[in-house]
Amino acid sequence: MTIRLLLVDDHAVVRSGLKMLLGSQREMEIVGEAGSAAEALTETERVQPNVILMDIGLPDKTGIEATREIKNKFPEVYIVALTIHEDEEYFFQMLDAGASGYVPKRAAPEELITAIKAAANGEVYLYPSLAKLLVRDFFSIEHMADQKINLDGLTEREREILTHLAEGESNDQIATLLVISPKTVERHRENIMRKLNLHSRSELVRYAIRKGIIKA
Repeated sequence: MTIRLLLVDDHAVVRSGLKMLLGSQREMEIVGEAGSAAEALTETERVQPNVILMDIGLPDKTGIEATREIKNKFPEVYIVALTIHEDEEYFFQMLDAGASGYVPKRAAPEELITAIKAAANGEVYLYPSLAKLLVRDFFSIEHMADQKINLDGLTEREREILTHLAEGESNDQIATLLVISPKTVERHRENIMRKLNLHSRSELVRYAIRKGIIKA
């Protein structure tokens, strides 16, 4: 399968460099580029990419807002953050917005390529130093540690859906895979979050890493 890529960055030089790097990959095709959040939404609808590389610092809205809007309208599109920001605030906000990966611009090209391929396969990719941050943050959440949450409170179907959610798959994708309706997936998701006392996607990913459901 060819991975259709949309590049979103407000610096033309950065986009040019990415096109040179990623355009040389046999399994990847650059189908569009955008320099703002508004352009990103328009281009997503026009070119229908599989994966979007999203900068956070855009001129009209943040990449976080753009990610949330795109995922709401096009849940089948995977988004990987490619940014200079490596602090907790941006990191967790991008996860909550629906990003399937987070890679700093200082990363080696191989890391970026790995992240894109992982996202295209419906997996979550976190740059190693940031994955450690995520795990560390999990252990700092006192109320989760105190409750000693375990998987025994979930049904077999809820465990299955939890795994798919933690890997970044949308309700529609999970519904297709499990041959159930998106509304049923949403109902299971609400039950999972309630039973595990989780309140956001980043908390869900932290939980999944802690329990070994997915690997950081």
